[in-house]
This record gives sequence, structure tokens and C-alpha cells, in this order.
Amino acid sequence: MKKHFLILFLFITVASFSQSVKTSFSAIAPSEKSEKKLAFQHGEWLKFRLSYSNFLNAGFSTIEVKETKNEGLPAFHITGNGKSTGLVSLFFKVKDDYQTYMYKETLKPYRFIRKIDEGGYTKDQEILFDYSTNEATVKNYKHNTETKHPISSDIQDILSSLYFLRNQNLNNLEVGQEIELQMFFDQEINNFKLHFLGKEVIKTKFGKINTLAFRPMVQAGRVFKEQESLTIWVSDDQNKIPLRIKADLKVGSLRADLDAFKGLAHPFNIIFDN
Repeated sequence: MKKHFLILFLFITVASFSQSVKTSFSAIAPSEKSEKKLAFQHGEWLKFRLSYSNFLNAGFSTIEVKETKNEGLPAFHITGNGKSTGLVSLFFKVKDDYQTYMYKETLKPYRFIRKIDEGGYTKDQEILFDYSTNEATVKNYKHNTETKHPISSDIQDILSSLYFLRNQNLNNLEVGQEIELQMFFDQEINNFKLHFLGKEVIKTKFGKINTLAFRPMVQAGRVFKEQESLTIWVSDDQNKIPLRIKADLKVGSLRADLDAFKGLAHPFNIIFDN
């Protein structure tokens, strides 16, 4: 699991919402922006429980949304944290901190922070996005370096992608449809593909939930068992929150389940049996 704890969770979660990534939110007319209620809001907090090989508690991750401002413009400050617990923490201690700052109107990031310590593997980076020059400035505080990289005007970071894509329309997906996603991570633009598997009702700790199921295409060999080793279920409602993620790794498997939540912008539709 080295170097792939919270990153693994974030990558596959982000990919699950990417059906409409080619439709820029900035292309929506201003009147539509102001009238449309976002899929999330200030105060949303999600907690996920991670388990290894379906029985060993591996840790927890949380993602929280707060409001802020940048140069007078309304913005969101979103934080993602993960840490190992229990037996896993005894031989592989993890402490991850991801943060993104994104404009409220366009949902584009202007600042990204990544501070991680995963079994002694550490990173301390900050990325500043400049859309006037279409450049990303990567500041590596661990090695005291600063580099600049070309980006597109619609680029997202790994955490902002999740919230940008949660606001796209997933109503017209067809089973088997191939989906593409692009984002800036580790000083380069990363490309992802996944397939829509269809709709499914799954059992959670909260009850039965209508979901959309996806299978991302990942690189087999280093971490994952096969190209199609991941399955993701997201709520089929206006919130579009990830509910369950299963990954078959080279050694064992990793699973993330929604464990707690608060501050959702829309009703969380639970199916109650008669």
C-alpha cells in the first residue's frame, strides 16, 4: 500500500464523477450559475472507513468543505485527511493532508497543498494555478525547488476535481460508456479512463442506497492486480457522494465505505424496506 493510501482513495473517487468533464463549468451562462445549486455546500463533511482484505481496519479519511475568499472572490477551502489505524498503523503509519482552494463561481482551483507521510515516504508541496498565463507553479518545500508547468484553462487538481465533477450531469450515462478525465498531479497532467457499469442498489450502514457503479481503467502490475481492479459506487442523487470503493491490489484488497456524514446540500435518499 506504500504511497497509495489516501491517493488511491482520491484518484478512484475523482474518476467516478468524470462523465461530463469535457463540458466546462465556465461555459455555463452566468444566470445558470447563479440559479444552480451546487452538489455540496459549506459545512459538508464526509468520513470514510478503509479496510484491508475485507477484515483488517486500515484507517480513516475525511473530506470537509469550508468557505473562504481570494482577492475578494468567494471560494471554497476543501481539506482531505487520512491516517492509518489499528494493526496497519503498527507497521505502516500514514498521515496525509490534502487541501484545495477553488473559486466558488467557476469551481477552478487556484491553490493546492499536499503534505504526506506514508511509511516514511514524505512530500510537502504547494501548487499555484495561474489562468492568465496557463501555468502551474509547483513549490517543493522538501527539496526547496520551484518549477513551472503549462496547463489548460480547465485543469483541475486531484481534490478539486471531485467537487467540480460532482456538479456535472450524470443522468444520461449509458452502460459501457467510456469516460475520460484529466488533472494536474505530481508535476504533470494525468489521464484516466473508466466505464459506467450501470445502476445498482447497495446495502450500507445507513440502509439501502440507489447508486451509479463505475470501473476505472488503472495500470496493472505495480499496485493493482489487473486493469479492471477497481469498482466504485456513488449515490444516484443530487449529492453524488462516493459510498463504496473496492480495489484488488497485488497483495490483498482495499475497501473504503462511507462511515459518517453531515452538512449535505441535498436529501440523502435511503431506501426503507416495508
